[in-house]
Amino acid sequence: MKTNSNAVIFGIAIIISSIFLGRAYVNRAKTNGYIQVTGLGEQNFTSDLIVWEGDFMAEHYDLKQAYINLEKDKLVIKNYLIEKGVDENFLVFSAVSSRKKTKRKYSSNGDFIGEDFVGYELAQYVQIESGEVEKIEKISREITELLNQGVNFYSEPPRYYYTKLADLKIEMISKATEDARIRAEKIAEFSNGSLGDLRSAKMGVFQITGQNANESYSWGGTFNTSSRDKTASITMKLVYSAD
Repeated sequence: MKTNSNAVIFGIAIIISSIFLGRAYVNRAKTNGYIQVTGLGEQNFTSDLIVWEGDFMAEHYDLKQAYINLEKDKLVIKNYLIEKGVDENFLVFSAVSSRKKTKRKYSSNGDFIGEDFVGYELAQYVQIESGEVEKIEKISREITELLNQGVNFYSEPPRYYYTKLADLKIEMISKATEDARIRAEKIAEFSNGSLGDLRSAKMGVFQITGQNANESYSWGGTFNTSSRDKTASITMKLVYSAD
């Protein structure tokens, strides 16, 4: 019998604690006749624009020959991409950069005594910006096929963007505002009061993270470009008068 009494007392204690905790939360949100709440808006989306780059280079002791070799590789790359279905108008080749290559010289004692010129290194990169995300993504993975054609091509990871970001941001603000308003109404209801006029609204930082990615939010905003599937989120802080 004593055991049952203890169980009843323990249960009552939990209920009372819950009431006090709930009221403490309400009191914290409701201060000086105002209710302050923060709402969250989230939306998953898939990128509709891909940007992919790769670079290639040629080396030769003679500058002119190095340029000829680079042009040959450029033609191979261009033909390869067109054969893969890339519109030639989407291929953007950068200007050619060049540098002199040298080799450090040392004496028999191991002292540095100067450098010898060993040739020129010319480099160029190609960029593709396209709405055909799947196609370009696939090409970026298969581009190593160029190695079989003697082209030293170095592929960069694709970057993913969303062209309707402005519209998405407006939608997120709407969701966050609605979420905050519902929270404020619940607080007012729980405290036996009523929700008054909206006094102020402050937008938080817009965040874009990769779906299922272990990314941390940043105070300045996170803008993921490495994931094709992303999650957008934003917070809204609302202040209402409380009656």
